[in-house]
Amino acid sequence: MSSLLSPCNAKDQPRTTKSLSDSSPTTPSLTSRGLKHERVSRLDSSGAYDREAYDARRENRMAARKKAEEEAGCTDYKKMYEEAMSTNERLKSRLQGSKQELVLVQTQLEKVTQRKITMTERSNERSMLEKEKRETRVLQKKISDMEDEVKIQTELQNENQRLKDENGALIRVISKLSK
Repeated sequence: MSSLLSPCNAKDQPRTTKSLSDSSPTTPSLTSRGLKHERVSRLDSSGAYDREAYDARRENRMAARKKAEEEAGCTDYKKMYEEAMSTNERLKSRLQGSKQELVLVQTQLEKVTQRKITMTERSNERSMLEKEKRETRVLQKKISDMEDEVKIQTELQNENQRLKDENGALIRVISKLSK
């Protein structure tokens, strides 16, 4: 983008100089007369260059060239500015679209993660329920086993009591017989 706004140099633009041979003279004598006249006008009466006239003509040529470059440069700058502005606007609109798309994707991602979390919670709850059910089954089995053991133990205690009673009766009978 910086290349779009670089200043115009005389080096960047092709140089258009018009020589006397490029002009279309009507007769060859006019061309040679023009060349002679130009040479003569550069020379003063002593045969040396008229430095002031040469400098004035050179300054006029330079000013005209500068003015042309400035006019060309101004239109180029304006054109480059407009291109840069249109590019900026296009990029801004793309950025805005990308931001909106990013927001949509983020909301969708959030929804998916929430669903995943709820699903994992549900599956965790299910697994916890299943574990609890297994544990309750195991505990119920242990309880039933313990109840069975308690029943057996009470039966054994009853039988033990009965045997004690019988043993006591037998001891009394034996003690009466031995007397």
